[in-house]
Amino acid sequence: MKKFVTVASIVGSLVLASVALGADGGKLGYIDMQKALNLSDSGKEAKEQLAAKVKKYQDEINAKQEELKKLKEDLEKQSVLLSEAARGNKEKDYQQKLKEFQRFTKDAQDELQAKDEEYTKKIIEEMERVIQDYGKKNGYSFIFIRNEGMIYVDDKSDVTDEILKLFNSSRKK
Repeated sequence: MKKFVTVASIVGSLVLASVALGADGGKLGYIDMQKALNLSDSGKEAKEQLAAKVKKYQDEINAKQEELKKLKEDLEKQSVLLSEAARGNKEKDYQQKLKEFQRFTKDAQDELQAKDEEYTKKIIEEMERVIQDYGKKNGYSFIFIRNEGMIYVDDKSDVTDEILKLFNSSRKK
């Protein structure tokens, strides 16, 4: 079903594009959104912020892993000397700390993914306004996102670099 919808949307877009071009001779362009996200000043700042968060979490994860490793080593060394009840308590403590570590790791991954999505969404929303203004000012009938339903595109239709320049300069104002 999804393939049918995708094919139908591609065909629909092509029909709309051909009707629009036939009507007023408008221009078609495309933007490589991944390139724009990676090379924009906003995208670079977002990457730096995410990298700082990753480092912070990685440092915490490393410290917690060391603590778990030490607990496990102590448990293995002392297991022969401890009573069954004491060994059970130490094992229970280790298992609890292991669960906390796993929960922390999952929460960190979830937060990082949410932040990445938040930053990306914000940048795309800002970029869409720039793309719309660019399209209106330069007589484009359509500006597509590269690789979203595109089978062939002439590189002459790529407006990514112009959009990037406008986007980066609009942020500095």
